[in-house]
Amino acid sequence: MQDIFERLAGRKINGVRVVPLMTKIVFIFAVFLLVSNFFSNYINLVLNRGEQTRLLNQILVKDLNDLHVFASRQLDLLAFTGDEAAAVSNMRSSAAQRFELDGSVALSVRPDGSFLMFEGAVEPPDSFDPAALDQMNTRRADDSLDGSFQFQIDGVPHLGVYRWHAEWNAYFVRAEQEGEFLASSRRIFAQVSALIVLITLVCLAVGIFLIRYILRFVPMITQAIMAMQDSQELKQLDMSDAPNDDVTYLGLAFNSLAGTIDNLMGIFKKFVARDVAAKAYREREIRLEGTQRELTILFTDIRSFTFMTETLGTDIIKLLNLHYDQSIRHIHDHNGDIGSIIGDALLAVFGTMGTDENKSYQAIRAAYLLHDVAASLRRKMQEKREEIIRRRGSLTEAEERVYEAVLIEIGVGIDGGLVFYGNIGSDERMVNTVIGDNVNSSSRLEGLTRFYHVPVITSEYVKDEAEKDYADYVFVELDSVQVKGKTQGKRIFWPIERDRIDETFEKDIEAYTEGLQLYYDGKWADSTRAFKRCGLKVADVFVRRMNGQRAPRNWNGIWTMTEK
Repeated sequence: MQDIFERLAGRKINGVRVVPLMTKIVFIFAVFLLVSNFFSNYINLVLNRGEQTRLLNQILVKDLNDLHVFASRQLDLLAFTGDEAAAVSNMRSSAAQRFELDGSVALSVRPDGSFLMFEGAVEPPDSFDPAALDQMNTRRADDSLDGSFQFQIDGVPHLGVYRWHAEWNAYFVRAEQEGEFLASSRRIFAQVSALIVLITLVCLAVGIFLIRYILRFVPMITQAIMAMQDSQELKQLDMSDAPNDDVTYLGLAFNSLAGTIDNLMGIFKKFVARDVAAKAYREREIRLEGTQRELTILFTDIRSFTFMTETLGTDIIKLLNLHYDQSIRHIHDHNGDIGSIIGDALLAVFGTMGTDENKSYQAIRAAYLLHDVAASLRRKMQEKREEIIRRRGSLTEAEERVYEAVLIEIGVGIDGGLVFYGNIGSDERMVNTVIGDNVNSSSRLEGLTRFYHVPVITSEYVKDEAEKDYADYVFVELDSVQVKGKTQGKRIFWPIERDRIDETFEKDIEAYTEGLQLYYDGKWADSTRAFKRCGLKVADVFVRRMNGQRAPRNWNGIWTMTEK
C-alpha cells in the first residue's frame, strides 16, 4: 500500500515530497476535462431550459386562449340559466381535458386573491400567492392584461401564463409545476453527467497510457537520481531507445554532467581520505576542522630505501606503485584509510569509517597482507632472476644490484588511542591529517621491527582491543622499551597468527616468554640460558644485550633505545 502511495504521490526527500510529473499532469488533465465537460453540459442545460420554457409558454398560451374563449361562452350560459356553479364546473372540466402532467393546474383568481375556479391535482389554497397577485394587478394597472409569471401554491413553485377576463372580473391562469416540468431536464443532466464521467475515465485511461509512454523516461530518471542520492554515487542513466525529445536531452545532459562530476569525484577520492570525500559529498563543503577520536594507526616503511633509490633511479616510482597498488587495496578492504604516503613510508588510519569492526584487529590483518604483497613481489622477482639465469647462465653485476634493490621488505608498527583527526591548512590549501603521540609511536614501533627481526609490532592498546573480540592472534610480548624521544617505557608485542604456530614454534615462544620474564626480574644469567634454547631471531637480541653481564643496579626492566 505504501509503495502504491509513493508511486502516485512521490517519495519524501529531505522532508519535501517529490510528486511525480505524471500525477500532476493526470490530475490537471482530469480536473480540466471534468470542469470543461460539466460546464458545457450546464450551459447546454440552461439553453435547453430556456427553449423548453419558451415552448411551454406557447403550449400554455394556447391552452389559456382556449380556456379564455370557453369562459366567454359560459357567460352566455350563465346569462340564460343564472347557474354560476355550473358554468365554473364546465370551465374546470374543459381545462382538465388539456392537462398532460400530474402537476398541471388551471385556475381563475379575482383581484382580491379569491378563487373563481381551481382545477388541478392539489387542493386549492385559501388564497392566491400575494406576490404574484400584486404583479398581475400592477401590470393590469399599466394596461398589460396578460403575460407569463411564476407563483407558488402551498410553497410549490409553478410556471404559468395569465390573461385578464373583464366579464368574469378575474385572471385566468394556466400553469405547470416547475419541479415536474424541469424533472426531465434534470434527469437528462444527470445521465449526461454520468456519461461525461465515464468518457472522462476512458479518456484518462487512454491519456495515462499515452502520457506514460511519452514520459516513460521521466520516472526512470527521477528514480535513478534518488538512488544516486541514497548511495551517494553518480551513475550513467540508460537512455537507450529514448525518443528525440526534451526529456531525452535532459537525460543525456545529466549523463554528461554526471560523467564529469564522477570523474572529478574519482580524482578527488584518490587524494583525500574516503570519509573526507563522503562528508564533502554529503555536506557539499570541506571545512578546516578536527576532533579528538580514538583511532588505530598503522605505519609501514620500506627497508633499505636509500640503496633502492640509488640503484633504480626514477624506476623506483614504478616499483613503489606496484607495491602500493595492492597494499592500499588491502587497507581499504579492512576499513582503513590512507593518512599519508611519503616516499617509502605509508601511514594508514583505522576507525574513521564509522563501522562496528574492531579497528585494531583490522589493522593487524591488513599489516600481514602488506607483508604478503611484498613477499609476492619478491617471488616474482626471484622467478625473473631464475628465468634469466636459465636463459643466459648468469646476471651481470649491475643486474644483480638491481635484483637486490627490487626485493622489497617492509616493517609495520601499529599503535592507537586518542588522536587529533581533521583538516589543517588554509582555505586555499588544506590536508587531512592525524596528529598525536600515538601516531609518532606507530612510526617508532615500525623502526623496532628491524631491531627485533619481526614483521609487525603493536602496542599494548592494540593488543587489548584486538583480543576483546577475536582470538586469531597470539600476542608475544617482545620487550619493554623507552624509544628515543620518549620519557616513559611501554610494552611492545608481536602478533602471530594462531594457525601458523606449530609445535616447534610454540616451544620457541614458551622459551622466549620464560627468558623475557627472567630478564625483567634481573636474572640475566638464567634469562640468557632460556633465550639460547629459543630458536627465534629476536632471542639473539637479548643474548647480545646481556652479553653475560649482570643486570644494572636499580634495574626496572625497561630498555632505553639510543636510536630510532
